[in-house]
Amino acid sequence: MRIGVLGCADIAWRRMLPALVGHPSVEVVAIGSRDAAKAAAFARRFGGEPVTGYEAVLARSDVEAVYVPLPPALNADWTRRALEADKHVLCEKPLTSTARQASELRELARARGRALFENYMFLCHPQHHVVDELLATGQIGHVRSLTAEFTIPGKPAGDIRHRRDLDGGALTGVGVYPLRTALRYLGPGLEVAGAYLKPDPRTGVDTGGAALLTAPDGAVAQLSFGLEHAYRSRYELTGSRGRITVPWAYTPPADRTALVHLERDGSREELLVPPQDQFRSVVTAFVEGVRSGAPSPLTGEALSDQARLVEDLRAAARRGH
Repeated sequence: MRIGVLGCADIAWRRMLPALVGHPSVEVVAIGSRDAAKAAAFARRFGGEPVTGYEAVLARSDVEAVYVPLPPALNADWTRRALEADKHVLCEKPLTSTARQASELRELARARGRALFENYMFLCHPQHHVVDELLATGQIGHVRSLTAEFTIPGKPAGDIRHRRDLDGGALTGVGVYPLRTALRYLGPGLEVAGAYLKPDPRTGVDTGGAALLTAPDGAVAQLSFGLEHAYRSRYELTGSRGRITVPWAYTPPADRTALVHLERDGSREELLVPPQDQFRSVVTAFVEGVRSGAPSPLTGEALSDQARLVEDLRAAARRGH
């Protein structure tokens, strides 16, 4: 599959482009940036032709799909343009912050016969499939609650997460991961019962936050996230008979065995999950989705459900203030 890249973001340099160029079913043919020198630097390392401007990538007949690693404020617009140019799209999260936009993009992709994926890469790591199996076999009984945390140390002042005009902040930078976790395990129909976003008076973005969600069956989710904290990346599901904990949920190293902890009947068990590069797994899922329509948690109605949760969380935080 011939792929073009719209943007030279840090996540593209560190993670996604190595996964793309290393995949046997992918050829990166063009890397676009508004900065010609940056496009050239990326092309020297990863191959493909350096292109100045995103429109020029979309105009190429040899590009059948694009990877969009742009700031949150730009993702929806360039995803729309890519779909209108009849390209399949793998977009970094969040695809958009409104349910209306997400639904419109999904409908556009359907009408054009193109795949639309939102890159919540952690969903493609097998440790979460282990959790699925434990839940399906009733190992902890009925799920009563979920807690999820994702916090990272402070970034430099120029980082896009500190840019209000680019829709930066803790919610779009890291908070969307716990939200997606709640959506995965508690299902659609979640309601935001309460939320808080800590504002930074210097930049205008939120640097941390928390939310309380309720599910139709009465289960609750407590989520926390932040940009100026010690690193934390975990979730825990508590059921009527036991508990499941994933201690390195969102950024598990590709070369290390992952762990899933199971507690029940007074005992504790560690389940070992073989190392896997979740970024490579995303690329595989995208290729299979384009080629055969294979189902994936990175596409479908979850895109709209996720955007609605982000929208509702922000509304609840405003009411709280």
